[in-house]
Amino acid sequence: MKRFILIFILLLQLIGLISCREQITNTSTALIPEPKEFQQIGTRYHKLKEVVIDSITSFANPDEYRLVIRKGKALVSGNAVWAQSTLSQLTDDQGCVPNVEIHDWAAYPFRGFMHDTGRNYQTINMLKATLDLMAFYKLNYFHWHLTDYPAWRIECKVYPQLNDPQYQRKGRDEGKFYTYDEIRELIAYARERGITVVPEIDMPGHSTYFKDAFGFTMDSKEGREVLEKCLEEFFREIPKSDCPYIHIGSDEVWIEDREGFMQWIENVIESHDRQAIAWDPGLPASDHVIRQIWNEAAGSNAAATTKGGKYLDSFVGYLNYYDPMLFTSRCFLHTAAAQAVPDTTKALGGILCLWNDVRVDKKENIALHNGMINGMMAFAERFWNGGNAGEVENENLLPDPSTEAGQKLAAFEEKMVLHRDRFHKDKMRWAPNAQIRWKVKIDEHESLAAYGGVVDLDAFCQTKHISVGDTALATAQTVITAERDMDVEAWIGFCVPARSNRNGYGIGQQGRWEGNGQCFVNGEEILPPKPWDEPGAYDYHFNTWGKPEEEQPFTDEQLYWMRQPARIHLNKGDNLVEIRAPKTYKGLRWSFSFIPLMN
Repeated sequence: MKRFILIFILLLQLIGLISCREQITNTSTALIPEPKEFQQIGTRYHKLKEVVIDSITSFANPDEYRLVIRKGKALVSGNAVWAQSTLSQLTDDQGCVPNVEIHDWAAYPFRGFMHDTGRNYQTINMLKATLDLMAFYKLNYFHWHLTDYPAWRIECKVYPQLNDPQYQRKGRDEGKFYTYDEIRELIAYARERGITVVPEIDMPGHSTYFKDAFGFTMDSKEGREVLEKCLEEFFREIPKSDCPYIHIGSDEVWIEDREGFMQWIENVIESHDRQAIAWDPGLPASDHVIRQIWNEAAGSNAAATTKGGKYLDSFVGYLNYYDPMLFTSRCFLHTAAAQAVPDTTKALGGILCLWNDVRVDKKENIALHNGMINGMMAFAERFWNGGNAGEVENENLLPDPSTEAGQKLAAFEEKMVLHRDRFHKDKMRWAPNAQIRWKVKIDEHESLAAYGGVVDLDAFCQTKHISVGDTALATAQTVITAERDMDVEAWIGFCVPARSNRNGYGIGQQGRWEGNGQCFVNGEEILPPKPWDEPGAYDYHFNTWGKPEEEQPFTDEQLYWMRQPARIHLNKGDNLVEIRAPKTYKGLRWSFSFIPLMN
């Protein structure tokens, strides 16, 4: 950690050779997450010349820090890593900083992010880039999902067959795993950035590779013997100082001796003085195990927080499941840990998860296809500060822009635009959309208000108490006011398949949008901007888990935010936009997306 800070200081000293402009626009309040206490003195900026670390002052909250900047000299006390993250966001492109006083701390001690490398392997350098992003937004736990149906990604000396590609799913990075040296390297890299690595070995489910390699399941007597030796090896190689937590999975599996298996694995973990974490719902764990709550069923998660011991909130949803535009808003609107006011007696915080059940051929697309950066921004804001943005009808529906929650969401989107343009550029496919107002009509029901560039029609019908069958038609209208005649671009979409089960329309027929959705501007139909490369492909009206379709990677053409946007002509004054979004089968994740790229 100290070496990381020293390198940062040297870079700042080099940047300081560049002269500041006399005055620049005040962007210092565009910090994510927003500090608890912030004061800027004047609008003049100065070259950042020196960073002084106060090694005497300490705080009870390990995430707490103070940052005082005067005429280019920064004084840091408390958590120097988080202070450095704030300083990085404050420093403009000329290496200049404002005069500020910041006192900040986290509402929750556990703010995590999870990558699933069991299904789709990522290189250590890719994971390091994720850790850099986490540190920038003050996330402090990396949940490393290392095993799943296709493969065991941990070097195994006692049972080398676990690393043998012949027992792993074909096409899923066979033979790829992390050596213990690589695991230690990543743990050290994370530690320098204030991040603790939490490895997950999913037991006893999600383990097809295990049965293929040994001929018996993890929960059998023989399977337990193998697991115990594997865990003993792991704990010898990775000491408690590097790895105080171990995630044991335990979800989505049926076995006969549920209680017996969990008692056995808990005893193994406790005998090595590690803290166990397990999924909830999952096999029944004792109150000594930290529960990571994930179920999407309405009301079930809030109820789950009242039972057992300590818990983590992963019921905000998964990055790979939602439309990334909608998920970003949903995450910001979420009530962290189901608590209006943070109370860490049992609620430790949360973990944002990114799964890819579907095979990924271009690993660099994982972040873009799932909106990882924009989702992480919203998650960091919510779990650093706790609570929510205000009361909302449904977290899957954007609030009226005139409400408290709507105003806060719009202000947060402004910050995100600054971060997108300054720090992420082409690595982030997102645009602000909270201010769009719709009138939505379902079949012959009356028109009702909805908001945002993405409208989840299932959530809309549920919240407005509208009953629909297997087929239905949604029509929606909004008005865009232009100051002059102009052409703009817009992302348009009528289905967002989860990057886990693929259930959805796929790509439209040639010259049409997916699902035969339609968009009109001032009565003129807006069609796809170029011919489809794979017209009509990937139209799967079923979940593809464990089926051949699961091995077909997503392409940019299947995801509207990755496609070339449509060009739309706007006249000076008001312009009427009309959307027609059909629902054609039971089980469709019914929605539409219309996002003008005007910012």
